[in-house]
Amino acid sequence: MNLNERNIILASKSPRRKELLENIGLKFSVRPADIEEVHRGITGFGNIVIDLAEQKADVIKEKMFHDRIIIASDTIVVINDKILNKPIDRDDAFKMLRTLSGNIHSVFTSLYVYDGYEKKEIKEYSETKVEFYKLTDQQINDYLDTHEPFDKAGAYGIQGYGSKFIKKIEGCFFSVMGFPIPLFSQEMYKLGYQL
Repeated sequence: MNLNERNIILASKSPRRKELLENIGLKFSVRPADIEEVHRGITGFGNIVIDLAEQKADVIKEKMFHDRIIIASDTIVVINDKILNKPIDRDDAFKMLRTLSGNIHSVFTSLYVYDGYEKKEIKEYSETKVEFYKLTDQQINDYLDTHEPFDKAGAYGIQGYGSKFIKKIEGCFFSVMGFPIPLFSQEMYKLGYQL
């Protein structure tokens, strides 16, 4: 069956997730799940992002009156076993970028899908390793002046101005953007859906 024959909800306000799904021709409505993004005592970074995505989907599931497919995702940036969330202000963003400068970090992005038609769930994640060039304070401040970093985990966007700082990636580029498109496509295919 073509996936677009189903009623699909994206439980996210992320413009990047919306754009990535639109780019593969998916038809869906957006219903952001406003939750406080706190994991429930889960260990393991992959499990944490799955848990956060599932919490978002659960909020939408509670509001459902009909069958739906609900898609949710979450992304965290990890360096030295520490999670870098979205920066709270410019100083916080500067510190994050200085930490990432010249180093390798991991980006964990989850894929949670609830198929209300078939009563099935997908719980997966991908880990991508990203290496930054060494940055000067001037480069960091110039980047902060673009205002791009402030709504992004780890204080950078790989698809925007932040792309200038990426020396190498190992893994899924789209996961670093915020949604593991290839993983999603493969998992939906396993459920019998074509895109």
